[in-house]
Amino acid sequence: MKPLVRTASLNGYVELSRSVGIDPQPLLRRVGLDAAALTVPDRWIAGSAAVQLLELSAAAARRPDFGLLLAEYRRLSTLGPIGLVVREEPDVRSALGLLLRHEHMYNELLHIRLSEAQGLATLKVTLDLGEELEHRQATELAVAALHRVLRGFLGERWQSLTVCFTHPAPSAEAGTHRRLFGPHVEFEREFDGFVFYAGELDSPNALADPQLRAYARQYFEAIAVPRDTAAEDRVRELIEVLLPTGRCSVEQIAHSLGVDRRTVHRRLAEAGETFSSLLGATRRQLAEQLVASPRRSLTEISGLLGFASPSAFSRWFGQQFGCSAREWRARRAAERAAEY
Repeated sequence: MKPLVRTASLNGYVELSRSVGIDPQPLLRRVGLDAAALTVPDRWIAGSAAVQLLELSAAAARRPDFGLLLAEYRRLSTLGPIGLVVREEPDVRSALGLLLRHEHMYNELLHIRLSEAQGLATLKVTLDLGEELEHRQATELAVAALHRVLRGFLGERWQSLTVCFTHPAPSAEAGTHRRLFGPHVEFEREFDGFVFYAGELDSPNALADPQLRAYARQYFEAIAVPRDTAAEDRVRELIEVLLPTGRCSVEQIAHSLGVDRRTVHRRLAEAGETFSSLLGATRRQLAEQLVASPRRSLTEISGLLGFASPSAFSRWFGQQFGCSAREWRARRAAERAAEY
């Protein structure tokens, strides 16, 4: 199956798009995404959709530095739970080692390799897209985001010795590249990444709290997942993302995963599941969460759950829960009030 990325990889996308004068909604729809899906950072989406979105956005805005600008929205929190642990590592080497070993927990596209020779360290970035796609923006975003991680540990004035990209230089002035990376940016090199002094890897992390590190590690070990995520988990994540778009079908799931629908059915069957069972369970779980909150109207919830009309949602809800959504919401509100 094709690699996935957390929606947090697009943190700041909507804000950046509007700031450069483009409407993000049509572009999101073109790649099968929805702005609502981006508000939940721990959901997973097709990596190819994220990559295509960045290219489309850069072209629409006429900003060849779009990926670099998006990197400025990155924080350690963008990495999800692993960001908590990285922050408490005692030195840069330990922090980077953790990011390299568990890169699949925040981005299945991304592969980072660190090498050392003759006093220099080289951090190389590759993207495993699973298909032929233009990916200049995604590559620059990944390199800039990693560069920001190191700068967070080594200080705002830190710069790498050289930043390298395999693609050609932008046609416009590379001012954003120099602002983010410093003067030594080279294009059409043999790798994407950057070079810095190896000794900097042993720099202590001033942010770390030795007592908190043990707790952070314990927490992380409890939630760490193996590199090979189960097929049903991937499908469940994509169902959550696709439901609000109204295009949640086994065909769309298969397309996002880069396989045919028969493969999806077969892998789910091996896990004792079907697409219909996962769709129903996921929809029911989301319905419980959404209807319990008074902040959303039932009409809005109907759309978020992928129903063609509020009446279709009402019939489904009654079959699932034995009462109307309005009655269920009132009952839950009364239960919460009684608790207090």
